Amino acid sequence: MFTSRLLVYLLLAVLVLAGCTTEYPVSCPQSTPIGLIDADEIASDDSLPFRFPLDESKVDYNLFFGWFGVSNECTPDIQDCFKFPDVKYHAAEDYRRPAGTPVYALADGQISFSGTAGGYGWLIIIDHPQANLYSLYGHLSPSRWKLPFGAKVEKGDLIAYLGDPDENGGSAESPLEPHLHFGIRAGQMQGYPSRGEWRYMAGWIRLCPQDLGWLQPSLVITGQAIPAGGYPQPEVGFLTRWGLELLIIGIYTIGGVGMLFFAAKRKLHILLLLPGILVIAAGVVFHYQGILGTCALLIIGIFMFASGTVLFIHQAYQKPNNPVI
Repeated sequence: MFTSRLLVYLLLAVLVLAGCTTEYPVSCPQSTPIGLIDADEIASDDSLPFRFPLDESKVDYNLFFGWFGVSNECTPDIQDCFKFPDVKYHAAEDYRRPAGTPVYALADGQISFSGTAGGYGWLIIIDHPQANLYSLYGHLSPSRWKLPFGAKVEKGDLIAYLGDPDENGGSAESPLEPHLHFGIRAGQMQGYPSRGEWRYMAGWIRLCPQDLGWLQPSLVITGQAIPAGGYPQPEVGFLTRWGLELLIIGIYTIGGVGMLFFAAKRKLHILLLLPGILVIAAGVVFHYQGILGTCALLIIGIFMFASGTVLFIHQAYQKPNNPVI
């Protein structure tokens, strides 16, 4: 008993330490915005691997909510500026457009995420294995037509439309001006966790975007060059990237196994059947939303429900038959 408890405590300690390895930079180099005056010409050239995901517009030359690598700190020219409690850096480029503006695929690939994502409104992520990249499109419209998870796309295919101020991550009380949050990252979506600074759907982060594999989208598009073997992912330790994800999964796993043993020992099958169904449902939903790390929920739920079913059947056969008088 002592040994098993000690192993559990050591596992939790390792997971907690793994989730606390982030070192924040003193400063982060900012990238210079690159004008896309040839966006339409680039989009019409089938020989090029990438295209700008929007039709050309003069507003592309103006800095909007954030450009790649800029921080959320107040600049001296802004008089009335909200003081952010933490310094963060923008891992994408934002482009202002009216609601309903069509959004196109950066390159050939397959949609690895298509669903609601909090402040993103509707979010679409496309894996581009030929370049070892994935592209991210945020603040899309959940009420308009959009491509689903798993759909294959070619460069320039219509994937969705920009959302209205009350559905694109904003609300009726706090509307968000329609714009596209456009990010590009080295690697594939499945190579990154769903939580922490290394999460696959980051917008504002405490670490330098360049250090986490985020690339300046306009520079990728204007460069039109794919390195041999594709864009390389950052070379970091497994725990550095996946530490927080492992911590959350470990808590789920230990909690589920603990409930499993407790309910089996007390023969309380109801503590396994109902939670098992709920955990399975959550696991299925998260799986089809493309959240890789939460597959642990589905496995735990299946074990809980199966154990509860076996315990229920066992108890049913153990009940004594009433004697006939």
